[in-house]
Amino acid sequence: MAPDPHARAALKTSSPEARPAADSAERPQPLLRRRKTRRLVVVAVVAAVAAAGIAVSLALRGGEAHGRPASAPDVTGVAAHPDQSPPRELIAAGRAAVSAYYTMKLVKQPNGNAIGTYEWRLLNTTTERYEKTDWAWLDVAPGTRTAAVLERDLPVDRIGLLNLATGKVQRWIKVDRSVGGVQFSPDGKRLLATAYGLNPDGLFKDASYRWNGKTVPGPKQSRTGFYVIDVASGKADFVGLPAKKGEQGIPAGGRQDFQWSRDGKLVWGPGDDKAGVSYYDVTGKTMPAPDQEARQSNPGAVWSPDGNLVTGAFVGEGDKIVSEVRNAKTGKRAAVVPGQQLLAWADNSHLIAWRCDPERCKPGTGEFRNQLLLVGLDGKVTPLSGFRSAKAQDESRWFPVFTRR
Repeated sequence: MAPDPHARAALKTSSPEARPAADSAERPQPLLRRRKTRRLVVVAVVAAVAAAGIAVSLALRGGEAHGRPASAPDVTGVAAHPDQSPPRELIAAGRAAVSAYYTMKLVKQPNGNAIGTYEWRLLNTTTERYEKTDWAWLDVAPGTRTAAVLERDLPVDRIGLLNLATGKVQRWIKVDRSVGGVQFSPDGKRLLATAYGLNPDGLFKDASYRWNGKTVPGPKQSRTGFYVIDVASGKADFVGLPAKKGEQGIPAGGRQDFQWSRDGKLVWGPGDDKAGVSYYDVTGKTMPAPDQEARQSNPGAVWSPDGNLVTGAFVGEGDKIVSEVRNAKTGKRAAVVPGQQLLAWADNSHLIAWRCDPERCKPGTGEFRNQLLLVGLDGKVTPLSGFRSAKAQDESRWFPVFTRR
């Protein structure tokens, strides 16, 4: 699962509902900041990393200031580890599982260059534990049996299909043009791989710009297009579609991965509509946004399994940290639930969200000390993970990738 790397972030039927990460700039909200999609956020994060000289998190930030943990919710398959952060064992609820998670750090390179490097932990479905990997990028197919993996030193000329039960690559798919990002279609039968001429997470001294009063190495746009790959046969069709330029003097991210639409019929990437995206068919022809997605201001909105509800924005005021759920057809508010950011649906009446520490959730203090929380439309909450570091700029901050089980 197009960061949110991934950011990328949300329940991956492997649609734009997915994560994390990574990743254009985050949009400020009261108290905390709300991510866009995991794979659209890298440049602002990496720029901040370069400016500070340390790694910065990729923008899956959220929480809820109030709400007492409830008794075990009426959700099947809950695997909670509120004492673990980062998690060592499976975190899941209903149809949603954390299939992988990542951290990010800045790795300096010769000549003043750098790379924003993702470090992944991937679920081993045999042991139900997360294992450290050396893959540069990955995505997990619906069903949590297979992951698509890319080797280090992006971009690369092959995609591995890895068995999550054994941790071994079963097959490699070769491509003529090197790729730096990959995402499964909602049905898991196709891969969308974004092609680049340079490392999409690279920062280059000869592309430096001013950030917070300092000169920092910047990204270079090198996206060349995308592949649509049939997983069963390995047949790969390439579409040339170079990256768009940045706006307002800020370089657009080197990583500009394409994502699947919710129904898997179209793909989308950074663009010019009200949500900041553009849609294309699999041949690269520009298309109008699908009706449901056109009504959403955020391409990372997540639909309930039955399609009746969709996650909305953070709507907290004062010390209330809550987000809204809307009717997917009318757009009207259907509920307000605890949480700064709603990431995935466990079932039609429960979601997974980020929540900050109820005792410390104050602007400028503990607003980033948050944990994964199972939230009911009735407001009941159950912690799923331990709390992350309260420091936004911390290499230990981890970002989950949700996949449909």
